[in-house]
Amino acid sequence: MLDFILACIHLDPIAIIKTGSYLGIAFLIFAESGLLFGIFLPGDSLLFAAGLLSAGGLLNIGPLVFSVVVAAIVGDSVGYWFGANVGVNFFKRKDSLLFKQEYVKRTERFYQKYGGRAVVLARFVPIVRTIAPILAGIGSMTYKKFLSFNVVGGIFWGAGMVLLGYFLGSVIPNSERYILPLSLVIVIASFLPIFTNIARGKRAP
Repeated sequence: MLDFILACIHLDPIAIIKTGSYLGIAFLIFAESGLLFGIFLPGDSLLFAAGLLSAGGLLNIGPLVFSVVVAAIVGDSVGYWFGANVGVNFFKRKDSLLFKQEYVKRTERFYQKYGGRAVVLARFVPIVRTIAPILAGIGSMTYKKFLSFNVVGGIFWGAGMVLLGYFLGSVIPNSERYILPLSLVIVIASFLPIFTNIARGKRAP
């Protein structure tokens, strides 16, 4: 347990997977999706690395995909509940280490651009995926409508990221040697929408 906690503190996806196994991975995906302190957790790189290591025999791909998808769906549902019950007052708070008003503004723009599809698409954008279900709960979206988007997003993101890592791990010899650079590519790709959004905002008059 101590090793898992230290791995989480250092945000080390490989150590998290090796010390936490299925339960540890599922917990972090749940936390990133449904708990505000999970906003900085390495969800994309964690899932990709888990899939990559699964191809090498460290984890079984079936239980891994199932636990990740369930954790993502339940996590977003908790985020929706939080938004529906206490989100309005919480988002009036001043900036802190874990929360900044810019996160809310960024996610609101995401909703304005994509509507209900934002629940699905937000899964692939760090920070936004943590705030999106909370804002859905605050807004006028019913839970029934939210749940349908939530399930689709949880499957596409959770299973998709794991299977991408598993596929590359299956076709690249000794892929575990390249897990860090490959995970870095995934992280950079996942943050591109945020960087693009910031750049566009700076160019706007």
